Amino acid sequence: QVQLVESGGGLVQAGGSLRLSCAASGSIFSINTMAWYRQAPGKQRELAAGIISGGTTTYADSVKGRFTISRDNAKNTVYLQMNNLKPEDTAVYYCKAEGISLGSKSIYAWWGQGTQVTVSS
Repeated sequence: QVQLVESGGGLVQAGGSLRLSCAASGSIFSINTMAWYRQAPGKQRELAAGIISGGTTTYADSVKGRFTISRDNAKNTVYLQMNNLKPEDTAVYYCKAEGISLGSKSIYAWWGQGTQVTVSS
């Protein structure tokens, strides 16, 4: 079993910053992709930012220039630094990891439980 534990969400005023963390643990052989998704009320879950093990990143257009994703491969941890937050960034943020678990040859996707980010105007 692999678990993802997120932290760092909260309430912040517009223009403020938050840093999310997500640590993966358990029966991990390797993790390739780690990403942050978000889901606002009444909307579909969408990719906010992703990073592969080599360091290549991708961002949703709506967060480019404001959010920075990074990872510590040795700790199986991914971070999301969110600056200049806007009310429209309000959502539940979910961590996702894709990789191979110990004793398996298949690629799995694992999700965290989500952390609430609320940006007030």
